[in-house]
Amino acid sequence: MLKSGIIVSSMTLISRVLGLVRDIVVANMLGAGAAADIFLVANKIPNFLRRLFAEGAFAQAFIPVLTEVQNEGDKQHLREFIAKASGTLGVVVTLVTLFGVIGSPIVAALFGAGWFVDYLQGNPEGEKFEPFALMLKITFPYLLFVSLTGLAGAILNTLNKFAVAAFTPVLLNVAIISCAIYLSPYFENGGFALAWGVFIGGLVQLLFQLPFLYRAGVLVKPKWAWSDPKVKKVRKLMIPALFGVSVSQINLLFDTMIATALMTGSVSWLYYSDRLLEFPLGLFGIAIATVILPSLSRHHVKKDSKSFSDNMEWALKLVCLLGIPAAAGLFVLAEPMLLTIFYGGKFTANDANMASMSLMAYSTGLLSFMLIKILAPGFYSRQDLKTPVKFGIICMLANMVFNVALAIPFGYVGLAMATAMSATLNASLLYFKLHQLGVYKITGETLVFVGKVVLACVGMVATIIMLNSDISFWVDASTFDKSFLLAQLIFAGFAVFALVLIILGVRPSNFSASQVVKNQDE
Repeated sequence: MLKSGIIVSSMTLISRVLGLVRDIVVANMLGAGAAADIFLVANKIPNFLRRLFAEGAFAQAFIPVLTEVQNEGDKQHLREFIAKASGTLGVVVTLVTLFGVIGSPIVAALFGAGWFVDYLQGNPEGEKFEPFALMLKITFPYLLFVSLTGLAGAILNTLNKFAVAAFTPVLLNVAIISCAIYLSPYFENGGFALAWGVFIGGLVQLLFQLPFLYRAGVLVKPKWAWSDPKVKKVRKLMIPALFGVSVSQINLLFDTMIATALMTGSVSWLYYSDRLLEFPLGLFGIAIATVILPSLSRHHVKKDSKSFSDNMEWALKLVCLLGIPAAAGLFVLAEPMLLTIFYGGKFTANDANMASMSLMAYSTGLLSFMLIKILAPGFYSRQDLKTPVKFGIICMLANMVFNVALAIPFGYVGLAMATAMSATLNASLLYFKLHQLGVYKITGETLVFVGKVVLACVGMVATIIMLNSDISFWVDASTFDKSFLLAQLIFAGFAVFALVLIILGVRPSNFSASQVVKNQDE
């Protein structure tokens, strides 16, 4: 498990770094204008459906059934099930893809409602609608490619071949970057070059995995089998998973729909700020959640409530140790980071300033996003899927209310504020339910520890503000000089943060993974 975890984490890091390079290319080529808004929404729609058909609900339902069939030890039976599952999924997703391509104006009117209304009324913003509908015809087939890629990856992961599936997303970033460089001169709107990058990247990802399926002896001819008992079981398991996965995605789409009714650039500013937020969330939150879920599951099976609670406590303290300073750092360095990473080409200083405001709003919810990733496993490990889904639906509805209430006075920043608020509500509901069930309660020791982390963050933020340069430096200086100063500020802030914690009595041994191992052994 440790070896597989290191492989997946390493590949994920490579993918995220390349994803950041891709975003830099997009920012410099399109900036945060109309072309960027159109491409980002056209790319988001098939990615939303991907969460449902590929790595989201389908994967959560498919993998347990596939594992069950694999454990029977009959290779031919396994091949038969894969053929039926891939054929059924393939037909369903192909039909959805065809509808998306042929009916792209309908999809565009639904998800780009603001642009569609302006289009009907003859307003200037309505000029985005037609290229948006056309671009969807190029990006929508990505849904078919990536869904089958997700199926192939799930099969390979079940066979303990983790590296292939973990590396595959790198190819998408390479394709988009390559098309941005080599195809953009042939298009008046560079977003179309990026759209073809999405199309090609999806196809390349699927083709890349086929030889590995062949070598594993599970590359089979797909079959339609809607009524097969095992396929029915997958469909049945998909229903609660579908609701769970849909909640956050529907929130994001609702945000996008509202953003299309706001000023040009709103979609792009939210996107660039969200990308910086995802970096610490992906590296820290997912890593801790990956470690804690198997451990919690074992303690639940053994009915060891003490070790279960201890593991939750360990994870919560670690999330606070990483999440609070990460959120504070993103908040205080929002504009310098955006100017260092994205500034240049068509991405202006004004774009960095606008995106920094939504990043600051998002950062207030970073700790909550990370807490959700460790509190939700407290339910999953107890085989309770309904409670997190119920809370997710409540928070989705709350997010819609927050969006409408905050978008009017604060525009796109209000959407980021609403997302952070709904995440905080979700984390709170999860914790109070665990507390009510007697599963986990934060100890006084942990509250004291969190107080020490907050004090250390105050010292960190004060240091960064004191050493930081005027905003004119971040606009006028070279990329090297900005990167060097940014690295200095981060290092100085980290040093003060660590020093204050040491003075307050916090030691690295308090977070040793051996504590978890010890609990498991006991």
